[in-house]
This record gives sequence, C-alpha cells and structure tokens, in this order.
Amino acid sequence: MENTKTIQIHTFSLGTFQTNCFVLEAADKSCWIVDAGFEPNALIACVQENGLVPEKLILTHAHHDHIEGIHKIREAFPNIPIYVHESEKDFLTDTTLNLSAALGMPAVAPEADHFVTHGDTLSLAGMTFEIRHTPGHSPGGICLYQPENEFVISGDTLFANSIGRYDFPTSDGQALFNSIKTQLFTLPDNTTIYPGHGPSTTIGHEKATNPFLQD
Repeated sequence: MENTKTIQIHTFSLGTFQTNCFVLEAADKSCWIVDAGFEPNALIACVQENGLVPEKLILTHAHHDHIEGIHKIREAFPNIPIYVHESEKDFLTDTTLNLSAALGMPAVAPEADHFVTHGDTLSLAGMTFEIRHTPGHSPGGICLYQPENEFVISGDTLFANSIGRYDFPTSDGQALFNSIKTQLFTLPDNTTIYPGHGPSTTIGHEKATNPFLQD
C-alpha cells in the first residue's frame, strides 16, 4: 500500500502477466477498482478486509490480462458498475479484440455499464479524476489523472523506461507516441505514474530518460 495525500493506493500485480490492478481508497472508505487481472483474490480481500465500499470498476483498456478477473470481482461485488472507453465496448465480449483468442485462452467479460470518453471527469469522495484518452496500445486506452494527489494511472500506455506494445491488430504506434507526448508529458514532472505493468515512476523521469521517447 502506498500513501498519497488523501487517497491510499493499493497495488496488486496479478497473474502470469503481472498486471498491475489498483484499489483506490478514499478517507470515507469508498473506493474504486482499476483493472481486473487474473486471480484477483488478494484485491477482493483488500476491499473486504478494510471495509471498503466499491463504487466503480474502471478499465484502462480491455485487453485480456486487464479483464480476466471481472467475473470474480462481480461475484464478490454484484452491483459494481463497469466503466470502459466507448471505443472498446465490444472488446469485453469479443475474444479476437481482447486478444484472449490469440493467447489460446478465449474468454469474455460482462458488458460494460458505462462508457467514458476524453475529457470526462469522475469523482471519488469529492476528488475529481480526469479521463485522458490515450489510444495507441489499444484504441480505447485511458489514463486516470488526479491532480491534487499528483498521480496518474497510465494503463499500458507508458511504463518505467518503456512504452506500451503497438504491434497488436488494433494498435497504432503513431497514436501511442502522440498520446504520451500530448496527454502524459504535459502533466507536471512530479506526477507519479502507476502503470499497468512494472514499477511506478514519474513523468519527469520518463521525459528525461525513457529510451523510447528521446527526440
């Protein structure tokens, strides 16, 4: 668990792909779950054991390793609504789009309840998160930026010293680089990045050292 100013960020690296999934805990015990990787039992236990009230399950994108755990999360929290970018509404139920068929483990998730788009805002205990659409790794990739707590959840767009893959059928390399430069590198340098895989980092560090992003 890592402490920010008013949000506690519980991080879980789940399954074979070590997908980072998050529980964002507010002071009033409301919380969000961000992404749902394989074997989410530890994440579910965190919510239950801390007496948290899950308000939303938000997907940074709908590739297989970020949605596999949705069924188990829904079993534990039947009323939790699922949010995804509008351009990936079909990924949840299409094994080709979500890449599970290509991995030889075709799987589908429940349909989303709500669709977000660039510029939307969502509120957790009065704290506003900005939805930044960052296509490239996938067409509906989003990042969640919380300015007061100075962090962004970047999904598979930007990692510590790396970037998201763009060799999948629905990927777009030029769009990915544009997303990083216009939607992430415009954030303050001290913004902490919580990526979809690997360790946390900062915007300033990645601007200065990420080998894929040096002009």
